[in-house]
Amino acid sequence: MGSLVPVPAPVPDGPDTNAPSPEVLLDVREVEGGYGDQQILFGSTVQVRRHELVVIVGPNGAGKSTLSKTVVGLLRPWAGQVVFDGQPCSRWRPDRLARAGLAYVPQIDNIFRSLTVEENLMLAAHRARRRRHALVERIFDLFPSLVRHRKTKAGALSGGERQMVAMARALLLEPKLIVLDEPTAGLSPLMSEAVFDKLSELRAQGLALLVVEQNVQEALDRCDRAYVLAGGQTRFEGTGTSLLADDQLRELYLAG
Repeated sequence: MGSLVPVPAPVPDGPDTNAPSPEVLLDVREVEGGYGDQQILFGSTVQVRRHELVVIVGPNGAGKSTLSKTVVGLLRPWAGQVVFDGQPCSRWRPDRLARAGLAYVPQIDNIFRSLTVEENLMLAAHRARRRRHALVERIFDLFPSLVRHRKTKAGALSGGERQMVAMARALLLEPKLIVLDEPTAGLSPLMSEAVFDKLSELRAQGLALLVVEQNVQEALDRCDRAYVLAGGQTRFEGTGTSLLADDQLRELYLAG
């Protein structure tokens, strides 16, 4: 989509005349939710097509991380629907979603610091059983910077290197879609660029990615499409270029 458009208002319940096409891998429809009795999401709508890099940006406290946790089953939506690969999955547990092909890289606690890099990867590949050694070696081919650290405790790595390990662990689930929550948080500009380089590489290889990100400029420069979340609602969606070009939108929603 080449233009910036507001996200349309929900339509009344009835026959689903807006069913996503087979190319839509993730369809989040007017989701409401939060924690306990505190509502954070007030109608969030996001789609990710196959082989697409989509980002969610917006001000602090907009509900971006809450939305990602709802998508991957850590939180259940109060209203609305999440559909993954054609299957309604709002009530699925995270392990079932993972088996269906949805992987999640949280912002923190996304690796085992006391284990070596290789042990982290072998543990992530445990479901593959006989194939896991071959899968881990393929991952080392994809992340050559980790090869020299394969026997290093993951906790001794830099923040950027730990993020690469977390992404590598997610890939060992052989997912169709990876959801990443703030993958460049706390990283230097150089390491942030390296993370986005890897995300772009994975997208070019056919993987779908949904990235919640505070590094607005880099995220919008790299994505296929983006959504602006504010006040728990999806306010706008469009290409990264169209969002960056709207001065009023930048001032209202994208200042950080």
